[in-house]
Amino acid sequence: MPDWRRLQRDLTELGGAGAEVLEVSATAPAPAAAGVVRIGVHREGPLPSDGLDGFDVLLTAVADAPAPWVGVDDVDAGAAELVRRTDEQPAAAAIAAQVMRATLKLSFAEALTLESLSYSMLLGSEGFGRWRGANPPRNRPPDEGPRVSLEVGDAQITIKLSRPASRNAFDARMRDELSEALAFAQDHPDQPPVLLCGDGPAFSAGGDLDEFGKATDPGFAHLIRTLRSPARQVNALGARASARLHGACVGAGIEVPAAAARVTGRAGAFFRLPEVAMGLIPGAGGTASIPRRIGRHRAAYMSLSGADIDLATALAWGLVDAEDA
Repeated sequence: MPDWRRLQRDLTELGGAGAEVLEVSATAPAPAAAGVVRIGVHREGPLPSDGLDGFDVLLTAVADAPAPWVGVDDVDAGAAELVRRTDEQPAAAAIAAQVMRATLKLSFAEALTLESLSYSMLLGSEGFGRWRGANPPRNRPPDEGPRVSLEVGDAQITIKLSRPASRNAFDARMRDELSEALAFAQDHPDQPPVLLCGDGPAFSAGGDLDEFGKATDPGFAHLIRTLRSPARQVNALGARASARLHGACVGAGIEVPAAAARVTGRAGAFFRLPEVAMGLIPGAGGTASIPRRIGRHRAAYMSLSGADIDLATALAWGLVDAEDA
């Protein structure tokens, strides 16, 4: 078995992985090495607005900092945590940063393809294998219940995630049932509004971890992921699509609804992208949908930090458009 810390050290020495922290000034920095996560920090003085493209994440102690900055209580502690997480999964962190740099230069469909290719490749990586080995799938009885319910009214189609006992965890069946429901909505002759919501205590706690890495053919899995992409279908609905979120909105639970034209959230909702810590990147459309709402720097922060984003922050950033009454 390869020594992953030795591999990490070799990559870092080649300039191909790792993180670097730089003070942000008015002078744009030289380009970072392709696989390096560059973290910009601002400690005092006027908040810079130029020369920011060369950074992946921007941290400041300024409260309510404007985009693309992320305001934190302790800039040095925040940067150190990002470095630590990058050191734990250098390949996934570097690839997440690379994908985020490219995504807004592409169409939504092209961005999904880039995400899926990167995700499929990382499923075969040492970093994911190490996470999977430490978190083996559980042996559970089959869950044969429905994953999605569809209600067709006179004025609206409601598509509801309906696996509440599992906090609406996304598995392959949920993806397929959701894709079928969205295809029905897209082809409806009256073209009514479409609402995406969830049953139970959470909109969705994210991907079903017991299914991660089960695909035996990464190439075929990539084709399925792009052909049956709920995020792509939600985006294709345009102004017709809205999402109503509550509770945990983790991984796919924010990546898919972020593709909707309008997103509302209930008090107590929170949002997280946990995939980099698993040796992966967001794989349900998040590298395409979330940067289009909050910008690539804040999306990279969510992905690299794995931090919970509360509703107030999501509203301020534009990840969520309005709070539910």
